[in-house]
Amino acid sequence: MNAIGNVNVSTEEITLGELLEALGQHPSSLLTFRHEGRPLRKGYHVTEVKAGSFAGLDCGANPEAWTEIFVQLWDVDDAPEQMTARKFAAIIGKVADHLSLDRSARLTFEVSDGIQPMQLHRAAAPAIGGDEIVVELSPRPASCKPRDRWLAEQQATSSCCGPADSPCCP
Repeated sequence: MNAIGNVNVSTEEITLGELLEALGQHPSSLLTFRHEGRPLRKGYHVTEVKAGSFAGLDCGANPEAWTEIFVQLWDVDDAPEQMTARKFAAIIGKVADHLSLDRSARLTFEVSDGIQPMQLHRAAAPAIGGDEIVVELSPRPASCKPRDRWLAEQQATSSCCGPADSPCCP
């Protein structure tokens, strides 16, 4: 979806449940997170996992409510081996033993090397190849939810070939 003055802004992102499902199919695979066009260092560390429920008003004064899981990644060479899918899932499992984690929650990764400020990222669907799972992280952009909803409606109606009740329109 295009934002005025912005390049193409994708809304494609995965949930915690979708990520864990993919990792569960290849538990011994190395798990690589990529951001800014490069992989995190092989010794990256999961420093914190947080779960939150949020409520607010968007810029159109519409009430919004959602749950979100934050996974903090420290981009360092702090371990002798790269993390596997099994180990990452075990970390999330340990957190789930203490906190209620909504597997359908919005998933946000906080990434920093310990020097630069943390940056918020969303995750794309994992790419699985050989003995590696690659999760591409992209910056989480700001958006105007009323405008995004309006654009989605416009896209849906413009792809229709006739009146809303015609056979080719859902």
